[in-house]
Amino acid sequence: MPLRAEQLAEFTAFAEQLADAAAAAIQPYFRVPLDVEDKGARLFDPVTVADKAAERAMRELIRARYPEHGILGEEEEAIASSNGLTWVLDPIDGTRAFITGLPLWGTLIALNDGERPVLGVMNQPFTGERYIGHAGGAWCNGAALKTRPCADLASARLMCTTPDMFDTPARRNAFEAVAKQAQLLRYGGDCYAYCMLASGFVDAIVEASLQPYDVQALIPIIEAAGGVITHWDGSSAQHGGAIVACGDPQLHTQLLELLRKAA
Repeated sequence: MPLRAEQLAEFTAFAEQLADAAAAAIQPYFRVPLDVEDKGARLFDPVTVADKAAERAMRELIRARYPEHGILGEEEEAIASSNGLTWVLDPIDGTRAFITGLPLWGTLIALNDGERPVLGVMNQPFTGERYIGHAGGAWCNGAALKTRPCADLASARLMCTTPDMFDTPARRNAFEAVAKQAQLLRYGGDCYAYCMLASGFVDAIVEASLQPYDVQALIPIIEAAGGVITHWDGSSAQHGGAIVACGDPQLHTQLLELLRKAA
């Protein structure tokens, strides 16, 4: 369901309230000793009381304000929407960074209109950065974001959270084929890397094994800044899986050709 301008403004303001609530729940736990649970099957997948408290705080606000809206979050069961609108939440994207004291994590908040994510927020309360994207533009703390031109992989700054996320040999080989041609490869970053792409500091991100809540909030931010983000096969990135994001659409076309055979 397409949103009217006044609805988008209302939901953006509410998403910022959700970000504030999550930040208040998370910040007391950053850089302090924490018990860590591992919920991973193939890879170490940590979760802490901070993750759970932040998602609970956001869910309570949504249920109180918009009980007809759905909720898809990382830590609790999904709630179906009765009007097509669903909030997609990742309370701490980058929990591995969080538990090691690194500020390369953030709270991801998306609003999906039943067809695609139309609003995205990435909030990093420790650094004081809030990234927002929708059809009207993309900003960090009010400053407009713009990806940088980079049509050539040999000139590209490439990022990936970890090479361990490639779940098949074919995908690992495809990533390595891209990485060996890039000017620079950096690991780590999680959602923060995608915001650096929207800001013009990173040119490409190639990842796999992502969940919808890992990526939906980032799609409106990257697209509104001029970038492109899709599945490796060129389809929508909103369902997660193997994802490629580029600041320059020409570079994205080039990477799709390299990655599609392994998709």
